[in-house]
Amino acid sequence: MNSEAQTPVASSRGARPNDRTASTQRKYDLEERLLEFAAAVIDVSEKLPDTRAGNHLAGQFLRSGTSPYGNHGEAQAPESAEDFIHKMKICLKELREALRWARLINRKQWLGSDAQLAFVLRESDELIRIFKASIQTAERNRVANRRSNSSATALNR
Repeated sequence: MNSEAQTPVASSRGARPNDRTASTQRKYDLEERLLEFAAAVIDVSEKLPDTRAGNHLAGQFLRSGTSPYGNHGEAQAPESAEDFIHKMKICLKELREALRWARLINRKQWLGSDAQLAFVLRESDELIRIFKASIQTAERNRVANRRSNSSATALNR
């Protein structure tokens, strides 16, 4: 599996809150959605208060919320099916962590009813669902490929 594999996920939905075309429906592939998500995480983290707690959450949120974009890039050129699954699981783990930090930021009401924070909360939930489904599919395919390879080996004996 050394060739680059695109992982497109098209869905019609509104764009990021600050996007000039937010009123129009656009289709995103998964890479674009992760890029928009990471950009929104950066914007939200920059708005957090300059306090000990605000800085701590900003750092944690920034790391976990931007990581899936880079890790997904790594998953597009896996060395094996196991490597692909592992990298996708890292993305899922980081998305779950980012969702937790976003929920805490929202609970603290530091940003009021911020549109970008609302976007991050919705999008992280959607991305988590997408990654869970992708991982489950990849794991089923890996099992099916192992079975077909072992059947072919048995026939060649």
